[in-house]
Amino acid sequence: MPAYWIAHVTVTDPDRYAGYQSLAPAAFAQYGAKFLARGGIADCPEGARFDRHVVIAFPDLASARACYASPEYQAAKANRDGAAEVMITIVDGV
Repeated sequence: MPAYWIAHVTVTDPDRYAGYQSLAPAAFAQYGAKFLARGGIADCPEGARFDRHVVIAFPDLASARACYASPEYQAAKANRDGAAEVMITIVDGV
């Protein structure tokens, strides 16, 4: 059964965030991630406002969790820390 990362992001330091963008794709590729939504037009009728919204599909929940915990993703995340406000939820699909 697939699983998903649902991420909401507001970039506050684009130069520093570029470090995340250069490293994160390697982690996603390693765990079979497929981007279903990334940026684009979005409405937020309820809740906190973020600039970007991302939905990433993984083959299963174990892969989604492993990707987040991986050394590759954590290295990317270290570059993102302090450069963006981020909320990520990992959810099992139906």
